Amino acid sequence: MLSEEYCMVYFPGDDLFAPLRPRGLPIGNLTSQFWANCYLNPLDHFVQRELRCKGYVRYVDDFLLFADNKHQLWVWKQEIVGFLNSLRLTLHERESTVYPVTNGIPFLGFRVYPTHRRLKRANGAAFARRLRCWRAALARGEMTYEELDRRVQGWVAHAAHGNTYRLRRSILSRLVPRRGL
Repeated sequence: MLSEEYCMVYFPGDDLFAPLRPRGLPIGNLTSQFWANCYLNPLDHFVQRELRCKGYVRYVDDFLLFADNKHQLWVWKQEIVGFLNSLRLTLHERESTVYPVTNGIPFLGFRVYPTHRRLKRANGAAFARRLRCWRAALARGEMTYEELDRRVQGWVAHAAHGNTYRLRRSILSRLVPRRGL
């Protein structure tokens, strides 16, 4: 896994002690979802009331805006950048761009099309890798069947939100030995 080094971002009013200020929330902690929703509530109101965007979806810190006009989306993006700056937040520039919906939109580990959702390839490959490690841990006695089941069911529940039946069947068939005739 590649680790990205954080580049310090300075906001208006920062002083010399800004680099010492704690930042971020622990990922995976249930409270991080709660606090992200609390902290980004003003963004919801800004997008809906100030920008008057009719097509807006947000899940924790991932959000989408929809419009018929590409230029309008770029203008909204700049206004959102300014608004988030007031909250001492920034967008991931590489991940925040304008896509035509017909090409699919990356969102929450899927590529979302108007008619269906596909799991990102990296997501399925990463799960298959983790599954191999978990099976080895199970064989060594470092993991219980219940723990393995809980982890597999979590991924299956996520992947089931897309058109992934054959992918799930392919990956999970490795768990159960085939019966010979």
